[in-house]
Amino acid sequence: MPTTPETLALADSLRAPLLRVARRLRQEAQRAGSSALDALILGHIRRNPGIGVSELADAEQMSRPSMSGHIKRLEAAGWILRTGHAQDGRRSGLEITPQGVAQIDAVRQRRNDWLADRLTRLTPEARAALAAANEPLLQLLSFDQ
Repeated sequence: MPTTPETLALADSLRAPLLRVARRLRQEAQRAGSSALDALILGHIRRNPGIGVSELADAEQMSRPSMSGHIKRLEAAGWILRTGHAQDGRRSGLEITPQGVAQIDAVRQRRNDWLADRLTRLTPEARAALAAANEPLLQLLSFDQ
């Protein structure tokens, strides 16, 4: 489907607000004591217990050495641990620790609190428009798969 001038204008108008909101949510993660990448990795491990470092790197589109460095740092912080792999004794899987769960929950809470505070300041019509935009915004992400 060809890109139309209207689509380009919409992309141009949405880009800056989406980036600014994403930046503020990353800052809230930092205020909770971790980076947005930490939260992303912890969340992925939480949803996929036993995932390996290579598989996690592929899922997050990151190099394996880079992911390995992040995993070592999260492990040193006590937020994740390595466990034996169910099918292959030579490999290890990753699990989130109770401290890691507490950290990701703190990040989620800070982000939700920041967002909810701003949402309460909007008119009911503006909140309804954002609620209606939720599904189309998620659909934008599905085109990458």
